[in-house]
Amino acid sequence: MPRSSASTTDSAKSTGGGVQSLERAFDLLERMADAGGEVGLSELSAHSGLPLPTIHRLMRTLVSCGYVRQQPNRRYALGPRLIRLGESASRLLGTWARPYLARLVEVTGETANMALLDGDEIVYVAQVPSKHSMRMFTEVGRRVLPHSTGVGKALLAGFPDAEVRALLQRTGMPAATEKTLTTPEEFLAALAEVRRTGYAVDDNEQEIGVRCLAVSVPDSPTAAAVSISGPAGRVTEAATDKIVPVLKQVAAELSEALAGQNPS
Repeated sequence: MPRSSASTTDSAKSTGGGVQSLERAFDLLERMADAGGEVGLSELSAHSGLPLPTIHRLMRTLVSCGYVRQQPNRRYALGPRLIRLGESASRLLGTWARPYLARLVEVTGETANMALLDGDEIVYVAQVPSKHSMRMFTEVGRRVLPHSTGVGKALLAGFPDAEVRALLQRTGMPAATEKTLTTPEEFLAALAEVRRTGYAVDDNEQEIGVRCLAVSVPDSPTAAAVSISGPAGRVTEAATDKIVPVLKQVAAELSEALAGQNPS
């Protein structure tokens, strides 16, 4: 039986060389993620501008594929099959980042890292070690709380203070060292400084004797930051003035690569 013209238009019409139904489905998934992972159809309709029948049809398809699940309260939540995609994408993100981290090591002489914000935690997805005999090492895949790290400050500086307070309330602020920030007020003041200067500092807050400088990757598809870390005796205030412009330049170049250009 031939399909109706309305169905053909919705499923096959392309925009900018893409298939419209695919573009709409991915847009809905991203809107669900922005809303915390669970939404109702009326919310999606109000924010996407799509009619309810179209959204319902797309969500049925996503549910049948396992990328969305319908909750007992009739709302829709992101599904478990997305976890596999996200894990694979995170590994690839680390692979793409390595040439940029290698350039950081070459210019600064210190260990370079890339980290993501995953839920309430920071996860390190890539590292290129310094060539110095005394160097910092963070295992790829390691998870830490954001309040005691440079990358955590760089990432959370992009969030409203209310969201940061809520995160800190969920995680607590245990002291890793005597210099760790352990109150929301101290941490929010540090984030204000990050917004002012464009970079974050971990000054012996995660480990005594270690300083870290970090910047966020602008317009990254997921919240990401790059950093260098080294002995406090090498990562001095004078060194900071030279290192930060390099960090910002490499972060900007990585951002361009992640936006769809050749990541090499």
